[in-house]
Amino acid sequence: MSNKRDSRESILEAASRLFNLQGYHATGLNQILKESGAPKGSLYYHFPNGKEQLAIEAVQSMSQIIKTDTKEKLALYSDPVEAFQHLIQELSALFDRIDELEGVPIGLLAAETSLKSEPLRKACQSAFEGIEAIYAQKLIKNGYTEERANDISIVISSMIEGSITRSLTNKNGQPLLLMSESIPLLLKR
Repeated sequence: MSNKRDSRESILEAASRLFNLQGYHATGLNQILKESGAPKGSLYYHFPNGKEQLAIEAVQSMSQIIKTDTKEKLALYSDPVEAFQHLIQELSALFDRIDELEGVPIGLLAAETSLKSEPLRKACQSAFEGIEAIYAQKLIKNGYTEERANDISIVISSMIEGSITRSLTNKNGQPLLLMSESIPLLLKR
């Protein structure tokens, strides 16, 4: 890997970690540079639009990771109830090791920035819609109409995001586990 790629990735990883730990507004560019170990000039070379661009790319990167993981976990079970419960239970286990969490919680970044940054709001919206499309595909494959699958996917996404916030507050995955118990009722036909 080249030094340019190393600098870019180390800046993006440091920014993602700091946005996760402190939030977008409490994270400064100098802190990102210090944590990344990258030279100052490389920040604006790789991210000419500064912190906002860093946050957008962090959301896009996290979204890709979530989408890949979601597809893999949902594919393990043909029954959508079992598939979604498994996905949520696996997610809940991450919050039992909260100090090891990495990445940007998209919902929290969206809540913090959506009214102040239209590009960040759009990046978060796109991330949610991409994840929800995967949920909908699973449901459509199991006989739900496209309209019903899309509606349920938004509800599941919203429930997960709310449960993530609560799990962060509790410092455990119990809220996600409780939420997973609602999946059979939600998917009832």
